[in-house]
Amino acid sequence: MSERPARQSDQRLRQRQDRQVSPSISGWSDAAEWMLREHARNVTADCGWGRLIFGHTFDDPAELAEAIRQERNGERDIALYVVDPHVVLAQAPLDLFLDPSNTYRLRMTNYRPRRERPMGFRVRRLQTHQDAEGVNEIYAKRHMVRVETSFFWSHRARKTLTYYVAEDEATGRILGTVTGVDHVEAFEDPECGSSLWCLAVHPDAQHPGIGEALVRQLVEHYAARGRLFVDLSVMHDNEQAIALYEKLGFQRVPVFAVKRKNVINEPLFTGPAPEEGLNIYARILVDEARRRGIAVEVLDAEGGFFRLTHGGRSITCRESLSQLTDSIAMSRCDDKAVTRRLLERSDLCVPGQAVAGEPEANAAFLATHGSVVVKPARGEQGRGISVDIRDPADLEPAIQRARHQCETVLLEQYCEGQDLRIIVIGYKVVAGAVRKPAEVVGTGRHSIEKLIESQSRRRRAATGGESSIPLDGETERCVQQAGLQMTDILPEGQVLQVRKTANLHTGGTIHDVTDIMHPALVDAAVRAARAIEIPVVGLDLLVPKLDGPDYVIIEANERPGLANHEPQPTAQRFVDLLFPQTAG
Repeated sequence: MSERPARQSDQRLRQRQDRQVSPSISGWSDAAEWMLREHARNVTADCGWGRLIFGHTFDDPAELAEAIRQERNGERDIALYVVDPHVVLAQAPLDLFLDPSNTYRLRMTNYRPRRERPMGFRVRRLQTHQDAEGVNEIYAKRHMVRVETSFFWSHRARKTLTYYVAEDEATGRILGTVTGVDHVEAFEDPECGSSLWCLAVHPDAQHPGIGEALVRQLVEHYAARGRLFVDLSVMHDNEQAIALYEKLGFQRVPVFAVKRKNVINEPLFTGPAPEEGLNIYARILVDEARRRGIAVEVLDAEGGFFRLTHGGRSITCRESLSQLTDSIAMSRCDDKAVTRRLLERSDLCVPGQAVAGEPEANAAFLATHGSVVVKPARGEQGRGISVDIRDPADLEPAIQRARHQCETVLLEQYCEGQDLRIIVIGYKVVAGAVRKPAEVVGTGRHSIEKLIESQSRRRRAATGGESSIPLDGETERCVQQAGLQMTDILPEGQVLQVRKTANLHTGGTIHDVTDIMHPALVDAAVRAARAIEIPVVGLDLLVPKLDGPDYVIIEANERPGLANHEPQPTAQRFVDLLFPQTAG
């Protein structure tokens, strides 16, 4: 960290502040500006994700521009408090851009504490390596720059940077995070200020008010240190975040930021893409192609169809399904019975299966296995599937539900285990993720039905409308199997699983496990892709343990959602497969 050590007490800094004239249009007083230029020059603070460059400590616009251009690969520097941004940009117009974010300031005299204690989670300082890993998981989910765990650890006790996390009281899981920078510790700031960065909440977090609690904790921390304000930078169109900040008393100030043009910042300086209406599964691939200079033509946005062209080669895709997957491979995946037979012939583990027929034969299959899965022979996104059918009375209704999707219905042996999706691209495993069925957490005040509706709203918001929990017969059956009714009030803190399938589209959540899968699972996935002869596939397995060799393969998906597996490079490997000359 490049920073001046504090040489004066906070009391003397506040005495300086008392002698200052009113703030100027640039956001600080004339006296403060003079003190900065006298006592602090060219100040930067390393934050792990990049440097916070204090632009008002630079006398020379050319020096500031050059400092921004020295950004390290893979990081994201931010030059804030830039006095004359137009002059700085003129020094390197091809490399720099004006950040389309607004700066907000909370003066401590305007802050009003909230006395109600958050329910279900607590906010505390970052303390362990596991905390740091939890923060990085949130950064990855929110498409933010990850920070080395060692950086968090080495800076956890220093005064310049302060890290807070929100921890689930029941599970210990890290649900949210915020970082603070103390300007007095960084460069003896004569205005006695601080700033807030990297506020992020896990998209699967179920407790309300996490972001607000994190902001309040950081504000109260700096108020106790005697800081006079907290600044933050927020995208101009982030209406939800702005509403939160304004609720807490933040007000917009005329302060500007300059950044370097890089891959991370690309959406901020290239402007909106011409392709509108694509879903997240097509968008992630189109964005990766555009980043490489591959021409994109959207053929049908609603259906996810687009054409990629580079160097005289054109390939049409529908999301992750491309012309490289032929019709034979597609038909093998489309018919689940065919998929199972091909895998079984390749000595891969698959569950017992039968075509649903007469009620007596169906009941006999159930009696043999004790519990079954009922699913249409053709279909996707979990539609028409009923899992863990044990009661003969539930069997025929489940078969009828499946027949709404496909006339041929399969009965499959129900196997216990974690629901694992493995992505294979070019016959190499790229990603693995555990998919967990939808669940709700009781508040002691709301019915199960209301909890499901609330959780669905959060899932839709976190996934761009792709995920929600259906209020249908299958959800009701799962609730009843737990001995409850939809109208029951779920006790505070009690977790209730409301679906058996873990599909994203029915409210399931996804957790990356690529690095901990047993080699036998990786080998099975590659062999399955070769058995079907398909270059891009998502394989669904049930596994007792992720680090163990046992599994059964239950499905193969010819059009897997690659957007569900970040931070793994699924989009990159897909475009590598289509246009290998652009890899690197």
